[in-house]
Amino acid sequence: MTAFRFIELVLLVIAGLLPIMNPFSTAPLLIALTAGMTPEERNRQTLLGCLYAFCILSTFLIAGRFIIGFFGISLPGIRIAGGLLVSTLGFRMVFPPSAPAGEKVAAQKDIAFSPLAMPSLSGPGSISVVLATSAQIPDDKIALGNVIVLIGIALTTLFTWLVLRGSILLVRFLGPNGIDAMTRMFGFLLICIGVQFVLIGTSDFFVPLFKTGG
Repeated sequence: MTAFRFIELVLLVIAGLLPIMNPFSTAPLLIALTAGMTPEERNRQTLLGCLYAFCILSTFLIAGRFIIGFFGISLPGIRIAGGLLVSTLGFRMVFPPSAPAGEKVAAQKDIAFSPLAMPSLSGPGSISVVLATSAQIPDDKIALGNVIVLIGIALTTLFTWLVLRGSILLVRFLGPNGIDAMTRMFGFLLICIGVQFVLIGTSDFFVPLFKTGG
């Protein structure tokens, strides 16, 4: 394989994965969830979230077919579970818990794995892309194919980290009231996204059954 072909395949992986991960749509969620954190905590959560996302996608690349087959999990099931998780988070953002008089609600200190890495960055869509890509790797070139996809995942995650790191600068311009308004607005959007995940997962599960039955 020539170097040009290698780079071309890596870029194809990035082109398929980046629109699904879409760090630009995750940035407002990150801003809302890290509103009560110090800059150091935000940066740490952002870095950890991207590292977790890389590990999750790499795991599904290398052992995804075995994991799904062993536990009998389907991609529609992954979509529905991710949708329920996203919707639950959305409800918490729209209806934050009220604190007793004189007390403040403590900020959530660990959002790196959930919801940042899973399901925002490495959710059902990203996992589906990785599984679909791995399924196209020829059996006699599994090692090289996995290396190509891993490099694509790493570069996509690096770009995502740069976007999210830069988005934190918006916090100082929004202020507490702006952050609260954005939190509720994007909480509602997360509920809509979660419901859509559930609907797509349900459709992916039942439509083939109806076609087979017909």
